[in-house]
Amino acid sequence: MIHSLSLTLEPDIALDDAAFEREVYNRLLIPSDLLTGAEPERPVVRKLRQSIDARSRHVKVHIDAEVYVGEKPHPLIAYQRTYPNVSNARQVVVVGAGPAGLFAALRLVELGIKPVVLERGSDVRTRRRDLAAINKEHVVNPESNYCFGEGGAGTYSDGKLYTRSKKRGDVRRILEILVAHGATEQILVDAHPHIGTNKLPDVVMALRQSILDAGGEIRFDTRMVDLLVEQNEIKGVVTDRGEEVTGLGVILATGHSARDVFALLQQKGITIESKPFAMGVRIEHQQSFIDQVQYHRPNRGDYLPAASYSLVTQTRHKGIERGVFSFCMCPGGFIVPAATAPGELVVNGMSPSRRDSKFANSGLVVAIHENDLKKYREYGPLAGLQYQKELEQRACQLAGGDQTAPAQRVSDFVNGRVSNSLLPTSYQPGLKAADMSTVLPEAIAGPLKAGLKQFGLSMRGYVTNDAQLIGVESRTSSPVRIPRQPDTLEHVQIGRLFPCSEGAGYAGGIVSAAMDGEKCAEQLIKRYG
Repeated sequence: MIHSLSLTLEPDIALDDAAFEREVYNRLLIPSDLLTGAEPERPVVRKLRQSIDARSRHVKVHIDAEVYVGEKPHPLIAYQRTYPNVSNARQVVVVGAGPAGLFAALRLVELGIKPVVLERGSDVRTRRRDLAAINKEHVVNPESNYCFGEGGAGTYSDGKLYTRSKKRGDVRRILEILVAHGATEQILVDAHPHIGTNKLPDVVMALRQSILDAGGEIRFDTRMVDLLVEQNEIKGVVTDRGEEVTGLGVILATGHSARDVFALLQQKGITIESKPFAMGVRIEHQQSFIDQVQYHRPNRGDYLPAASYSLVTQTRHKGIERGVFSFCMCPGGFIVPAATAPGELVVNGMSPSRRDSKFANSGLVVAIHENDLKKYREYGPLAGLQYQKELEQRACQLAGGDQTAPAQRVSDFVNGRVSNSLLPTSYQPGLKAADMSTVLPEAIAGPLKAGLKQFGLSMRGYVTNDAQLIGVESRTSSPVRIPRQPDTLEHVQIGRLFPCSEGAGYAGGIVSAAMDGEKCAEQLIKRYG
């Protein structure tokens, strides 16, 4: 018999496996001595969905569960790592080995097509050395860094898997593929699942191995430098080694930081367009403070996870309405240097799977308005990219020219005071005290101050000199869109070119990028396979 339950419980019961099983047994009047019974006599309790409700002062956990009594549980996942051999099949070129590129490649394998994946950066193991060089020696490798390399920006991130993009594809399928490749089964249960930066590299390597074992190709340290276009159709690409790689089509999954790709498209007269984006800073608090505010208790205890938050407001600055919002909040995490070229300064956030750092950080960004881009009109659709680049270069120069980041205590920033000292930080390259109002353009600094004042009202204590702003957070999304047909996902001008995911302006985050990669693969084969 299978029993279905929906329970609302205290955290110390819901999040302790043994206590939860006892509670379920009590609810179903199952004899407690069966708890210590051997399989298959012992009932199996399986959580299906779990969410924490901290909206009131009394934190609760909502759980949907199934209990199998006297019968074998259904398989946890339906997905199986069984693929056809595509070694000698027709091929498709996939540019970029981030979540979109890897999932596009895996979907092509499932469809009987050989993917040839070109990744400008290194594999995850080699990439670790490049990340260490940024953190410890302030050396930025423009081809292998926190943005470029196997797994893309997602590999060394929080690994957040929550998405609202349900219409883009099958979220459950993406999560099952990740579990089949080594991710924890808990991501199938949690309402806001994540994997963690310490776990993601192994999952990424397993995805790579599935592609290779099936006969696909992945070429690291291989950058696309040109597109082969004939009669408004793409035939393939040219690599930095001078090699021409051709196929049925090209899936372009190069990420939001591949500025040379946008420049190449513009140079070749391939349609691109500007799109909305946002820039600002990272804000870093003690995680214990965020826990106290969100959980309404002195500490989160032994069972509740590190608390997160999401903040958004509208401001009016010099007659212009702008959104100010938190972005990519990383509980129990670290701030990392995410520049993709020397002379730039970019910060981003990540968390390990346990989210056990004493720091909490989040992007705090301001929507960029078209008025901000007037002086960059000569760059056409790349105006936002140029604005973004100049802010990163300015931040780098003002902080000393390396990966040391400018920073200011939050209350000092809001009240126009220079910070005499800074707080301990998770940012390894180090901080330099600066007036962030001089680092950021007034169009960002002004709304950010106003937004912080609003956030301080909704989250008491949020604006404090026990927290600090670290800049700049400029890569929230691509400032450029590569337009495509809404039904076929093919470029509006060039046939057989399928712009994909975050770099094309159509997805953000691991799951939505993965779904978009799959859909691009499916549409390419539907049309040309």
